[in-house]
Amino acid sequence: MINKSMKNNSTFRQFFKNNSLSVVFGILFLISLGFQAFTGFKEYNNNRKEDDLEEIEFSAYLHSGHFIQATFENWESEFLQMALFVVLTISLRQKGSSESKKFEPEEVDREPSPKRKNVPWPVKKGGWVLGIYKRSLSLALFILFVLSFILHLYGSFKDENQELSQKGLPRQSLGSFVTESRFWFESFQNWQSEFLSVFAIVVLSIYLRQKGSPQSKPVDAPHSETGE
Repeated sequence: MINKSMKNNSTFRQFFKNNSLSVVFGILFLISLGFQAFTGFKEYNNNRKEDDLEEIEFSAYLHSGHFIQATFENWESEFLQMALFVVLTISLRQKGSSESKKFEPEEVDREPSPKRKNVPWPVKKGGWVLGIYKRSLSLALFILFVLSFILHLYGSFKDENQELSQKGLPRQSLGSFVTESRFWFESFQNWQSEFLSVFAIVVLSIYLRQKGSPQSKPVDAPHSETGE
């Protein structure tokens, strides 16, 4: 029994060691999403009380346009930022930045070979499967962006019509809503912050260092050295 417990603990420690970065960020995501839902729920009901409306249950709030819009407008900008960063860093360079590829060809630029050891199965398959797999990261990120964009639009549209209904005003059509400023303001206020954050890390990594981080150059690397 003791040996089994020790083996389980050893297996868990090995799993965490191998996956600690994704596990920690996954936990932080769930905690943040939980607090967003809780505080958004409180804020939403506070606004309803100010308008002399009945408060709603937490489960109902999770289906509300307010929660859907607030959640997916942020996801939308994150996936757009990552997708563009993955694609643009293929061909664009920033001298001295750890976030840029070097100016000479790198290992990541080589063509995949099915003869290499432990290659993923799409490389062995070849053809159109390999063609998709070679671009699968950017495709996945763009698909996630589009899905988040649609859900953000749905949530914002639903919330707008809920507000109009509470004021006794006629509902708005989707076509009319998407041409007005609210939805695009919500999108662009997030997009600009994501683009700013990428600009900041690209430029700051030229001159600043963080020992031990793969996002930084070695502390003693010259400012002109490009790449990690």
